[in-house]
Amino acid sequence: MNVLQVQVECYAGHRGDEIPRAVVIGDRRVTVVDMLDRWLGPDHRYFKFTGDDGDAYIIRHDAGADVWELTMFGARSRQ
Repeated sequence: MNVLQVQVECYAGHRGDEIPRAVVIGDRRVTVVDMLDRWLGPDHRYFKFTGDDGDAYIIRHDAGADVWELTMFGARSRQ
């Protein structure tokens, strides 16, 4: 699987769970507009969201290494 390391700005709620609020990909910042899904894998936590650019993203967090990675990007069709 191809992945890209990204920087993630998070909000820690009252339980301390980190919830992504924005992702920085290179020199571009994408704000999370709609959290579509989130789930736990064996080694990672996954988050699927729509960004303020209208595109869909899946990022994952390796809590042990404290590394965030972009695992999926889906561009909306622009006409």
